[in-house]
Amino acid sequence: MATTIDEARMLAAAGVDAIVAQGAEAGAHRGTFAGPFEAGMVPTPDLVRGILGAVSAPVIAAGGLMDGRDVAAALGLGASAAQLGTAFLTCPESGAPEAHKQAILAARADTTVVTRAFSGRPARGLVNAFIARLEGKEHTILPYPLQNALTRAMRTAAARRGDSGFLSLWAGRGVARARVMPAGELVGRLVEEMSGGR
Repeated sequence: MATTIDEARMLAAAGVDAIVAQGAEAGAHRGTFAGPFEAGMVPTPDLVRGILGAVSAPVIAAGGLMDGRDVAAALGLGASAAQLGTAFLTCPESGAPEAHKQAILAARADTTVVTRAFSGRPARGLVNAFIARLEGKEHTILPYPLQNALTRAMRTAAARRGDSGFLSLWAGRGVARARVMPAGELVGRLVEEMSGGR
């Protein structure tokens, strides 16, 4: 996983088989490992193009991809493959708590932010009550893994109660385009959309 061209070069030098280009739009934890995460907030298309110009390893586009048109666009940039996460969170096979799935489906716009509130590491998710309560108090957030351990009981209880206000609702940009269908059906739909269908 690379969030910058420099990280991609480091991975290529280490001999990896492929590089996932994690654009700024990607949900969940940022994969930045060389420098501050802010330096890795590069839009997916720009990051894919940049990495392709810097290394010879195959590049997998990730971040904000929700439908077949997005996949086709990523492949059109030269990516060898596309990685979708948020698009599959609402599938019945997903292990995400029901409250998380419902929060994604209720999103009518991109209300995601990058926060350290739940784990101590920067991650993109839907704004909720817990993130809002920590706004302006980011200095009180413990480093990873301490913050993650501190919020674990809260997240577990929230999932049990179906309370999306205190869950880590990881999601990428494009969340408002989430759909509900079995994963196999979604894959079929993505393929149709890539070739101009629906």
